[in-house]
Amino acid sequence: MANVKSEPAPRPSPAELLAILEDHGYRPTNQRRDVVSLLESKEVGFTVEELTEELIEVGRATVYRTVKLLLDAGVLCKVTLADGTPKYIVARREHHHHTVCVRCDTVGEFRSSTVERVLRTIGADIPGTIVGHRMEIFLICESCSDTINYFR
Repeated sequence: MANVKSEPAPRPSPAELLAILEDHGYRPTNQRRDVVSLLESKEVGFTVEELTEELIEVGRATVYRTVKLLLDAGVLCKVTLADGTPKYIVARREHHHHTVCVRCDTVGEFRSSTVERVLRTIGADIPGTIVGHRMEIFLICESCSDTINYFR
């Protein structure tokens, strides 16, 4: 399988994330601001539990609700790890797919025009209309591969 790499689209800023919540009718409370600010530092995906551990001044229920609001607003992507654990990543402003390392659980993203062409091609063979799709490719990331090769 060929490597698929592309430059990711810019991530929304914390101000943009708060504006999206406001556009959906939610007030930008101090606790929501804290959650959104922490998301800016999360480059490789996170669990809600990780957020709650780092945001000790924000209630667990508030962290879960804020993540759900951001997910429903389309600014977070939910990725399921190989063991079924949900992990989240701040959504880019364009359609993309995800990679998940089965060793370190790092979540990455990629774009592939080949995947989109395949979906357009098989669309005619599938009863109904395709309205969306998700793709998660499970792999051993370069960092974990380097570690494996180092010990050989």
